[in-house]
Amino acid sequence: MSGHGERMPGRGERMLGDLIAAHHLASVEELPAMIAKYAGPAGFSEVMLYLTDLQHQFLVPLPGQRDPDGKELERLRIDATVAGRAFRTLDIVQVRRADDTEPTPSHPITDEEPRQLWAPLLDGTERIGVLGMTVAAGGETVRWRAAQLASLVALILSSKYPTSDAYARLVRTQPMELSAEVLWTLLPIRTFATERVVVSVALEPAYAVGGDAFDYALAGDTLHLSIFDAMGHDTAAGLTATIAMGACRNNRRQDIGLRAVGEAIDAAIAEQFGGARFATGILADLDTRTGVLTWVNRGHHPPLVLRGGRWVATLQAEPDPPMGLGMSAFTEPSRYQLEPGDRLLFYTDGVIEAQSPDGQEFGLERFADFVIRREADGVPPPETLRRLIQGLLEHQQGRLQDDATVLLVEWRTEQQEQLLL
Repeated sequence: MSGHGERMPGRGERMLGDLIAAHHLASVEELPAMIAKYAGPAGFSEVMLYLTDLQHQFLVPLPGQRDPDGKELERLRIDATVAGRAFRTLDIVQVRRADDTEPTPSHPITDEEPRQLWAPLLDGTERIGVLGMTVAAGGETVRWRAAQLASLVALILSSKYPTSDAYARLVRTQPMELSAEVLWTLLPIRTFATERVVVSVALEPAYAVGGDAFDYALAGDTLHLSIFDAMGHDTAAGLTATIAMGACRNNRRQDIGLRAVGEAIDAAIAEQFGGARFATGILADLDTRTGVLTWVNRGHHPPLVLRGGRWVATLQAEPDPPMGLGMSAFTEPSRYQLEPGDRLLFYTDGVIEAQSPDGQEFGLERFADFVIRREADGVPPPETLRRLIQGLLEHQQGRLQDDATVLLVEWRTEQQEQLLL
């Protein structure tokens, strides 16, 4: 029953159709039971739905779910479990149902053996959790059904969470400060991809964000990118970053050009704070067809370019004054030609200036080398940044002295995409 040209199996078709019809009036809390109800006739039992916490350290079960022994499901560590491996690798992972062991080349799982499957849940390319399920046998059709079920569940979850406080509470492991509450509401999702470009972002500390912010959006062939670092670490810093992001979007959508957008942000912050607050930042446009990057630097650290396992360029340009001081820009936007496969790194000073207890900075060299090594290991961009944030926290023994934000952009041509398939 395998093959690319065959029609979807009837049971799988009914499962997906019934879920689509039923989800419209269901709350987030009702999803596990609803999924189990409609997945059962398609051969899936012991269905378990987990969401990732805000910092991507744990997989947290939706409430009310129980294991086959009747115990309430507990949260799982992403770095130490089979379910976490599905989340990290973006692939379906399976274990033997009889003894919970993973297959090996010398001891593979046969198609006739029952197994537990763990499938990643993706909102586009944003990782939001995993779906666990038990099946009586394997095979290509079973894996296909599991992948389709996980895709639909992720779409359903992504349509529910903006209006669900239950979802917001579930993915938090500690109380969130006001500035972070406001900022997370406005930020775009942390991972986005098309055939030509991948964007992935990490921001820490998640619950007490001060003045860091990021933004990106696609308009035709142009990818708009921005990163901000506002003065201070208080609610006013968060408000400064929020004004910067809002003014950037408002003026960017009028298609007035990067330099004018920077001037508009400067005016908006100055109007609110009278020159007492400012934000540094990079505003950039990437032509996703040609790989030409255009940017302006408003007092910020220059972006880095990684290529073929090497740090090949630092995008130095004479910086204009930070935004908010009422000091006009005087330089024209800079340009750089990317090559297919290049990775751009935008970052704030909390990354490279992170200090260990003995005063050792994390540094630019270590930062670039960390990303290069993960790329060599075949780690996808969002997993690279998740591990980077963990590395920064370990460097500072679990407590950042400053906000740390990284915006990673990978550009590739359509021809390169075809070669990778």
